[in-house]
Amino acid sequence: MASYTVPTWISAANPAARLAAAALALVAAATLLSVAPAVSAHADDTIGFSGAPSQGGVADGRTRFTYQVGPGQHLADEMLVKNTGTTAQTFTVIGTDAFNTDDGSWGLLPTDDQPTDVGAWVTFGGQPRAVFDLAAGQSRAVAFDVQLPADASPGDHAGGIVVSAVSPDGQVLVDRRVATRLYVRVPGDIQAALTVSSMKADYAYSWNPLDGTLDVDLTVKNTGNVALSGLAVVSVRTWFGVGLAAPEARPEFPELLPGNVRKLSVTLHGVPALGYLEPTIKLAPLISPDAIQPPSLVTTERSAPVAAVPWLLLGVLAIVGAVVAITRLRARADARRAAAWMDYVAEQARADSAANAEKVGADR
Repeated sequence: MASYTVPTWISAANPAARLAAAALALVAAATLLSVAPAVSAHADDTIGFSGAPSQGGVADGRTRFTYQVGPGQHLADEMLVKNTGTTAQTFTVIGTDAFNTDDGSWGLLPTDDQPTDVGAWVTFGGQPRAVFDLAAGQSRAVAFDVQLPADASPGDHAGGIVVSAVSPDGQVLVDRRVATRLYVRVPGDIQAALTVSSMKADYAYSWNPLDGTLDVDLTVKNTGNVALSGLAVVSVRTWFGVGLAAPEARPEFPELLPGNVRKLSVTLHGVPALGYLEPTIKLAPLISPDAIQPPSLVTTERSAPVAAVPWLLLGVLAIVGAVVAITRLRARADARRAAAWMDYVAEQARADSAANAEKVGADR
């Protein structure tokens, strides 16, 4: 049984919300369950549903489930599921774990994968999942419990409450999912920390030595136990720490879960080749306003020196210097030859004058 999950998050309340917003999220997951015979359905039927945190069967406006609970403690909450489609549908609600993909994006485990962290703490009436049918337009508040183990580690445990509906699409069954993020903060030694675990810089020359390009590749790691996004500010310094007027790059990246990494690439244009450059990254951790705020957020800094020798300019200067030197040497040689000729002419004049004087004396 092959499966594929697309961990793409879109706000269920506002489909234009960006990925980095820690908001009510819609995971549009296309999971290939089986190659089954085609299942007939009415051409006008549409499948749609929503899920949102609720209280007393009414959506309460929360963008995610966020709790601060100690080890061994219990809490209860609910999620409102509504069938917005035009046909009856069977729904499955589960708790699962979150993860970061290879590119650092945020995702949730496939429906059939067993969670091992916060998703495993979620039950529905004592069961790992709730399964029920809803007619078109019908809604239901699904109650769930979160029971923390006695050895739950301090920090953020991230996952999601997922609503899944499997329906036929041609020859396959498609698992459509919407989810709301779930965060459980366990008190204790809370550390919010992002570090630059690696950094590399390369300088690309231009015909204009004042208009080169600096490419900076870095790896950011969440070394703490709090889920954090971040802002990376890249600038350039040169000899004696003098800052250049080159534009700063300010890439912002989405949330990294504890222990995860994300690779960033930044390009700075208009950087002069001054022989020595020191690109510097200042990494500022950020946290969603909907999250429980950590004790402190500390900015970190790292540099990676790179050589940027202006070879073209040095070549031109070398040629100009060689021409000037040769010209001066030739001028000096010409001056020496002219001086020698003048000395020769003067000496000849003196000799001729002496000879004429002797001749005049002899004639007398």
